[in-house]
This record gives sequence, C-alpha cells and structure tokens, in this order.
Amino acid sequence: MANLKLIVANHCYIFLLFIITFISNYPSNVVANIDVKKSIVYGPGLIADAALPARYFLIQARDKPGRNISYDISEDSFDISIGPPNERGRIWVQKYKYSRGRVLVRYRMFQSYRDIQIQILYKGKHVANSPYWLKGGVYHEECHCPMQDTQKWLQAMNCNLNQSQIERDLAKFQKVNLKSLRQEGLDRFGKHHAICHYSVISNKVYRNCYGEHVGFKMFMDAILLSLARKVKLPDLEFISNLGDWPLENQQNNLIPIFSWCGSETTSDIVMPTYDLTQSTLEMMGRVSVDVLAVQGSTGPKWKDKIEKGFWRGRDSRQERLNLVIMGRNNTDLMDTALTNFFFFKHDEALYGPIQKHISLFDFFKYKYQITLDGTVAAYRVPYILAGDSLVLKQDSEYYEHFYKDLKAWTHYVPIKRDLSDLIEKIKWAKNNDKQAKTIAQNAQQFVLDNLLPDPIFCYHWQLFNEYSKRLTSKPRRRKGMERVEEEDKSRSDCNCERRDKVRDEL
Repeated sequence: MANLKLIVANHCYIFLLFIITFISNYPSNVVANIDVKKSIVYGPGLIADAALPARYFLIQARDKPGRNISYDISEDSFDISIGPPNERGRIWVQKYKYSRGRVLVRYRMFQSYRDIQIQILYKGKHVANSPYWLKGGVYHEECHCPMQDTQKWLQAMNCNLNQSQIERDLAKFQKVNLKSLRQEGLDRFGKHHAICHYSVISNKVYRNCYGEHVGFKMFMDAILLSLARKVKLPDLEFISNLGDWPLENQQNNLIPIFSWCGSETTSDIVMPTYDLTQSTLEMMGRVSVDVLAVQGSTGPKWKDKIEKGFWRGRDSRQERLNLVIMGRNNTDLMDTALTNFFFFKHDEALYGPIQKHISLFDFFKYKYQITLDGTVAAYRVPYILAGDSLVLKQDSEYYEHFYKDLKAWTHYVPIKRDLSDLIEKIKWAKNNDKQAKTIAQNAQQFVLDNLLPDPIFCYHWQLFNEYSKRLTSKPRRRKGMERVEEEDKSRSDCNCERRDKVRDEL
C-alpha cells in the first residue's frame, strides 16, 4: 500500500509539473486574452501628411483590464487591409511580430490616392478605432508635393524639436559667412578630399563636387530630393563631406562641414549616416536590412539565444584583429572572425582564415553583440541596437548623430577601447541575465523612439533649418553648379492637391 501511495504521489507531482510548464508556455502561442477595443494602434502610417517611403504603424495588443500583452503574438493574428475605396490599390503590405504583444505593419505605396482606408481585424472584429481613414491626398514617395506649412509637417511627423546633437554641433557656428565657406572651405577641403558644395534655392537642389571619388554624392542628393518632395526646405548653402573621416580639425576659423561621422577632436556637423539614410529611403525597396525589418526578425527568443559574444567584420582596425585572437582563445565565450582582408593583407596567415559573410539577421542567434569601430564609427550600430541582443560597445572618439543620447548600462554595456575588459563584461552578462535582457530591451525601445524613418527625416530637416538661420547672406546658385533632378520625372508628377491649392490662391 505504501508503494502504491508513493507511485500515485509521483504521478501527481509529474502531472503538476506538466500543468505548470503548460501554463508558463501558454501565452507564447495563444492570444485569447486580447481585447480589441482596449488595444491601441499608433504611428505615422495613420496620418495622411506623414509621407514616408514606407509608412508604418504599430498594434499594441491589450487584455480586458487594459494591460499591455507581455508575451509575443503572431503577426498573422491580425488581418490587415490597406487601399483606396472602390478600387484596387497598388500598395505592398508587410507585417512583423515585435516583442511584448506588438505587431508592426508597414506599407509602401506605388501611386498616390485621394483617400485610403486601413482596416485592422482580429478574429473578424475591428481593433481599436479601425477602420482608419487617411483623407485629403495620400502621396507616394516619388510624388513631388511639398507642404508649404512646415509647422504642420513637423506636427504630422511628430518631430522631436529638442535635438541636443544639433545644438552642440552648431554652437561653434553662430554666424556662417558664405564667402568664407566657398573660398576657404573649397581651398582647404576641395583638393585632397571628396566634397560637394550644395545650394538649395526655392526647394530646388544644386551642387558642384570636388575631388576624385565623389560617387557618394548620390546619398546626399537622395535625402535632399526626398525632403524637397515632402516639405518646403529653407534656402541654404553648405559643404558636404563625402568621406567617412570627419575633416574640420582646426581650433580657430572653423569651416562648417556636414559629415556622416563626428569625433571628439573635430568640429564637423553630424548628419545621420548614409547607410541609415539609404535604408530609410529604400525601405521595402532596394535594401533588405533596415531597423524595422531587424526588430521584426530578431532570431530566437532570449532564453534560446547562444550565450556568446558575436562579431564579424573586416580588418579595418587593430582592435578587430585582436578580437579575433581573443575569440580564438575563448571559444566558450566568443565567436569572432574576419570576413575580409584589406588593410592587413600581410597578416592574413596570423588572423585568418576569413569566414563567409552571414546575414545580419543571423547575428541575433547570439545573445551578446560586440561592436567595434571600423575606420570610424561602426555604421551598423543602429541595426545591432534593434536586434534584441545585448550590445557590448567599444569606447570610441567617433560618434554618429545619436550616440550622445545613448546611456551606458541602460542601452548598452561599455567595453574599453583596448578590449581589456571584454571577457569580464561577457561573464557579467552571463551572470546577470535579467539585467542584460532589460538593457537589450531598452536598446530596442531607443531605436523605436529615435532611429525610425520619421525621426531620420525630422533630424535632417531640423539640422538644415537651424543651420540656415546662421547664414549671414542669401544663398545662391553658384557658378558651375548643376541642378540635381529626379531620375524618373514621370514618377514625381502626381495629382498634388497642395500645389493646386496654392496655384488657386495665387
């Protein structure tokens, strides 16, 4: 009898463990607790005047008490319909599962419409305030239809008007003399560097480029043209650095140079990098990696990620070579390898062999992402921050436009420039998993708040606008400048009701 009681007790214990395990895993796969009316939908994709290459919005699922769903839900839980009334629209829609009960929906329009309707359904029921109507002209990316009321555009885009990096960069340039900019700027930087001298006059873009390798002008051209299609730009004149390294290293008689990277020893005015800007302009187009896609493709769940530091890259800095050796000597903590030799080809036998390139999305199979400078700042940082892995970021003199807003131990774990504490920091992360996960989630939220398409457009416009206030004379189209025009003018010609309204008022 005693043995029988023991057997029954063991079976009950096993059954209880099964029930506990089932309940703990239940929310990951079942979405029965969603309350469609208390769930919320938000984002610029619900606003007609917030024209973006790929418009987007987020669905935050909530339960009956109104609390945010804390577990992941499938993007297929929601049925999405976006299009004009009474006709078939040319609109491409994508859905992504985000963490903690969120689903991202983005769509790219291939023509403009008078109105469009967005329906969001869960089990046949409308979610939040669905259906949403965008009325009065909803314009596709190539449509040339700038808003003349810049305050209305800033409001539609929900722009953050307090950009500390812009304030810091322009503090050294209270007044900009355009004659000195042309003469001294071109004399100092126009011979041994790749630069372009731009003028924006009445929303038309002109430029003259100097130097041997000026192909990267296409990135500056693209953001200026895209902005000019959406909103009235201030008249301005500036010099854009087309290289990676910041240029203005003098202490006196500074020349304002717009660059994609800044440093603690230079005075360049920093813009979002060409990489981040291009991924914004070509979203759902010619690029496959962008911050929205990364946040929706973050690999295994946190508990299932490989508990190692991960790094791949080329040989553009000595610390990268040192990292490969560290990884080779600590395979239980790191997986590190070079994918290309360019700067240290003579050392390939020591630091090789090279490994095949892997997709950035596969980086996030690993729980810890190591990021080191390349020739300058590592331009992949926005995507690494978005990827639901803990970022271990090297101390650096170089920075992108958002670095000063990142906080160590809140958005990333800092590592010394010589990597001497890297192993210690990986061990800390392994021993403090809950805190490491929180830091990774904070990084993802930082990207959502600061590095999505609308903040990138806002940052450029605000930088140009604040800079234009400092010009001491009227910008002009200078001798030799060519006009920068659309590649396909037929795509920019659209039924712009804003433009027609201005003509009627005139």
